[in-house]
Amino acid sequence: MARIPLTPPSTLLNRIGAWYSRRTYGKVLDPGLAVGHNPRVLLTYVRQERGAAKWNRLDPGLKHLAVMAAAARINCSWCMDFGHWEADNLGLPMDKISKVPRWRDHQEAFTDLELLVLDYAEAMTETEPRVTDELAAALIERLGEAAFVELTAMVGLENYRSRVNSAFGLTSQGFSDACEVPSRA
Repeated sequence: MARIPLTPPSTLLNRIGAWYSRRTYGKVLDPGLAVGHNPRVLLTYVRQERGAAKWNRLDPGLKHLAVMAAAARINCSWCMDFGHWEADNLGLPMDKISKVPRWRDHQEAFTDLELLVLDYAEAMTETEPRVTDELAAALIERLGEAAFVELTAMVGLENYRSRVNSAFGLTSQGFSDACEVPSRA
């Protein structure tokens, strides 16, 4: 049960946001409804997401694995649900995506670079972060500096999303009904 009503004021901004969400995702996203109670926060959130969607220095599959690993570490069921739907839209193999919450038990399913990315996403998500110089250097060597910066920003962004959604009490919205991605627990 959400901790904030998913019925924000019926402002022009929220109506446009709901229209866009339905057109793009087939339904109105609960995080948008929750954030819709504060127009300035909503506008900043939308700008941030639209800007991040334009980043292109990191392979989309690696980016998505990092996002899913951070969401799984925080155990945000809304983010895992939506992430499964996004992975399907990106054409990523669902058998691999379903292993992300327990990737350490399924290392054979991932490449060496994917394992580094998953480890980095988890390391960044820990409280306190446990990123080491060696892990960062290995990723910079394999990805390059620009992609490493993008990876770091994406994991940070997913930490923001997952922690906000979890604090709001948002849960699965049914995006992955066909094949649910298990939680880390």
